[in-house]
Amino acid sequence: MAEFTAQDVQALRQATGAGMMDAKKALTETGGDMDKAKDYLREQGMAAVAKRADRSQGEGVVGVYMHNQAGRPVIGVLVGLASETDFVAKSDDFIAAANDIAMHAAAARPSWINREDVPEEVLEKEKSLIAAQARNEGKPDEIVDRIVEGRIGSFYKEHVLVDQVFVRSDRFEGTVGELVQQMAVRMGENISVVSMARVEIGEN
Repeated sequence: MAEFTAQDVQALRQATGAGMMDAKKALTETGGDMDKAKDYLREQGMAAVAKRADRSQGEGVVGVYMHNQAGRPVIGVLVGLASETDFVAKSDDFIAAANDIAMHAAAARPSWINREDVPEEVLEKEKSLIAAQARNEGKPDEIVDRIVEGRIGSFYKEHVLVDQVFVRSDRFEGTVGELVQQMAVRMGENISVVSMARVEIGEN
């Protein structure tokens, strides 16, 4: 029988947003190891999110962020964050998350929401540039493909919203995609960013 205290359960709940029974089960399954329990909950949550991925998203909110400079707004972002029910969409946490993601987009300037949104011609051009750079560095042809796959991940982290590290680490440590996924686990719904628009004065 795994040994853990009520304080352990509470600490795990605060760290992950999990319910009491889920936290107890995670600690039981992992022998009371807090780090392993977090990984267990993350894996279970990812599986649950995957099962909900096909559910209809008929509700949601528009997150808004305006960045002011010299007393005037110069950057504006709108982000559509979708949910299944208006109960979740109207919650303070959900609305705050949508606004936080809009704030992130203002600072990080993502070009696309998901990897699937990157045009094939853009991706192929980037891969060609990476391959050429690797060859110029003297890397043998047999490992160039592996180098391309490794470095294309950096391209995604720079340009794709869900792959970007959330800019406010004091609020959440991880990527925007992980932030949304954790919220989906906590709220028990299919939640995702479905649209984004960014306008910046002086941007070409």
